[in-house]
Amino acid sequence: MTRSPEILLKGCAHLGEKTLFKNLELQVKAGEWTALLGPSGSGKSTLLRLIAGLATAAEFDGQIQTDDQQRLIGRIGYMAQQDLLLEWAKISDNVTLGSRLRGEIWPSERRDKIIKAVGLSDKADKLPSELSGGQRQRVALARTLLEDKPVILLDEPFSALDARTRADMQDLAASQLAGRTVLLVTHDPGEAVRLCRNIYLLQNEKLVKQTPLAPPFPKPLDDSKALALQAKLLMQIRAGA
Repeated sequence: MTRSPEILLKGCAHLGEKTLFKNLELQVKAGEWTALLGPSGSGKSTLLRLIAGLATAAEFDGQIQTDDQQRLIGRIGYMAQQDLLLEWAKISDNVTLGSRLRGEIWPSERRDKIIKAVGLSDKADKLPSELSGGQRQRVALARTLLEDKPVILLDEPFSALDARTRADMQDLAASQLAGRTVLLVTHDPGEAVRLCRNIYLLQNEKLVKQTPLAPPFPKPLDDSKALALQAKLLMQIRAGA
């Protein structure tokens, strides 16, 4: 894995006549997890797609820079809200889709290890149609982890999971992505606080950075300071809705 860069996005975005955000400055620190928290429709996924270099319906006026002055193309692993699985391909083939499209071959041992880590070893030869929504989301997570990129963009990666599996997958992602530059989009203050060193709240066209907590990450589920910040963020979201 190459060095994980710091990313700085500055600018404004509009969706038709609606302003998503203006005079925004988002710093995604190198080698750390950063959360982008906010209500639906605030522009979180748009920001993620802009950094990924993907098309969006929004019009963006601004710039995206890295501290090493290198392009982000080829250095990003991206997990969308939808699982985007190929319905005709086995789970094991879906997990290795990115590398196969690039003509690369991942060692089967690493693929099988990641599939086991997300709890789907017994489903490796199944088709996506044979899985639940939560299982499909775990396949998408496994595919992203296998990419092993220095920059990881996650758009609601744990939203379809039950509480226990969500905590387990959060722990897995935190361990697998240690040292990467990670930007996590979520609606869940608890998730943001548990996983992320840096937290931004995007709402009402503005981006507000929250006071960070000290490591370790992920936070224990019963961490009192984390629970207090979670409650504060939830009140801020409700007050700004």
